[in-house]
Amino acid sequence: MLVELRVENLLLIERAELRLSDGLNVLTGETGAGKSVLAHALDLLLGARAKQGIVRPGASESYVEGCFAVPRSVLPALADGCAIEGCSDLDDEEDASGEVEQIAEIVLGRRVLADGRTRAYLNGRSASVGDLRRIAAELVAFHGQHEHRRLIEPSEQLDLLDGFCGSLQQQRRQDCAQALSRVRDAEAALARLQDLQSARERELGLLEHELSEIDALDPKPGEQERLQRERERLRAIDALRAAALGGAIEIGGDEQEMPGAARLLAAASARIDQMQGLDGELDALGQRCRALALEAQDLGAELHRHGEQLDAAEGELQRLEERLAEVERLSRKHGGGLEGVIAYAEQARGRRDELVGAEVAAGRAKQQLQVAQSELDKHVAALRKAREKTAPKLEAAMRTQLASLAMPDARFEVRLSPREPGATGGDAIELMLAPNPGVAAAPLRESASGGELSRTMLALSAIADTGDSPTVRGPVTLVFDEIDAGIGGHTARAVGARLRELAQGRQVICITHLPQIASLARTHFSIVKGSTAKSTSATVVRLAGEQEVVGELVRMLGAGKDDIAATRHAEELLDADRRREATSSVAHVP
Repeated sequence: MLVELRVENLLLIERAELRLSDGLNVLTGETGAGKSVLAHALDLLLGARAKQGIVRPGASESYVEGCFAVPRSVLPALADGCAIEGCSDLDDEEDASGEVEQIAEIVLGRRVLADGRTRAYLNGRSASVGDLRRIAAELVAFHGQHEHRRLIEPSEQLDLLDGFCGSLQQQRRQDCAQALSRVRDAEAALARLQDLQSARERELGLLEHELSEIDALDPKPGEQERLQRERERLRAIDALRAAALGGAIEIGGDEQEMPGAARLLAAASARIDQMQGLDGELDALGQRCRALALEAQDLGAELHRHGEQLDAAEGELQRLEERLAEVERLSRKHGGGLEGVIAYAEQARGRRDELVGAEVAAGRAKQQLQVAQSELDKHVAALRKAREKTAPKLEAAMRTQLASLAMPDARFEVRLSPREPGATGGDAIELMLAPNPGVAAAPLRESASGGELSRTMLALSAIADTGDSPTVRGPVTLVFDEIDAGIGGHTARAVGARLRELAQGRQVICITHLPQIASLARTHFSIVKGSTAKSTSATVVRLAGEQEVVGELVRMLGAGKDDIAATRHAEELLDADRRREATSSVAHVP
């Protein structure tokens, strides 16, 4: 619980220290005295954003510090990823079973600089605001003076109902949110594929055309150079034939018996052979001459044969020119010569296969979307089943609680209707209230006054505390900031009694303006505003003794301190509470 709250330089409060007790603690004071400042101080410890201009004029910073007493056994779970170091020990306490518990002190602090920057502290060490918020949320549940207005929000109402469904409902919600995320991802993937479909078809058509051009040509590596050489040869075919046949004539002679090189070599060889055997060196030269004569005869025959064969088929040069022109066109189109064309064809085939595969991917995406949607529907159905099962239990528990808060004839209903599935399922919720008999139940935002909304919030808090809800017991400290707004008289007394019952075994801090509630407090603080010519400040005091409490109750009744009737009324409020406590004690004597 919250043992001590220290506030420095927070708006009207220069310095205040509140030593709180278990049970019901109340804070009272005139309107504008600074009760809301203390509420904001608690809110800062919970990690809330600092309001603009909360630093007291003339001060450089504000500081809020809360000392909490918690069993050491819960520290590991409370830490949950952050180091809670430097916890000092307090006096040990006995739990409900009579066993002694070791109690540790956790100190949360928040500093607000004049420029609006803030710093968080945990046991005197710097901490993140996120850590402060998470730890404080386990220690304190804060119901601000406008908190009950959240009840009219559908998301808040759904959270409330799911809280009564038990701890498994949170896991169901997480599963549903994850399934929805998978559905959204599958929808996005399918949408991207569908958006690309028309562009894909255009690209695929272009690739098919280009590949058909290349495949029709069927180019081979090195073909362009070979075609260029062949074109030059065909263009010079006549000159080549003339050279070959002319060379053959020069070697072998012609029809007019003009001696050619072969005949002359044969004649030279015959003359040398006549002297064979007389001179070895000449014999060797003669052999060479005979070899040259034979080679010349053979060369002449080859030149003649080749010259006769040198001829181009009709249109061959034209066909070659056309193919070479097509090769050169594709080379310019795709770059890198003929090798670039061949490389591009390979890339184009790969891209074509990829685009064709995209059709298959779209089919797979549709299947994945169907599977994800089916999974989401399953989780939505599980959430709905749990809510439908729990709604009647919540209705019955709320009717009991509202009856104890001076709304005996109120009807409370939970209405569920289907909606488009979201992260929290496929249910729309509406909390319905009929405050009076004979009136049809209507949504809280339409049927409930401010006081009725306050009591509804208190009833929900009481259900969570008394075990009517299957949820795990919440923080030990509950803070209600003017939850009694809009009520008075007998209803105020009923609300006060409910707050006191709620404070049994835990700590309740209530900021109130009603004497019926304040009279039930175990510990009573009063905030008083004082002014001088230069400044205005507020002081928080703990009322000690009956006389001080009666005086504050008289003020809250709107009377002067010398008003005998108001004083008697205040004393009667306290006496009624004592009688009630005595009756309760006698009833519990074994």
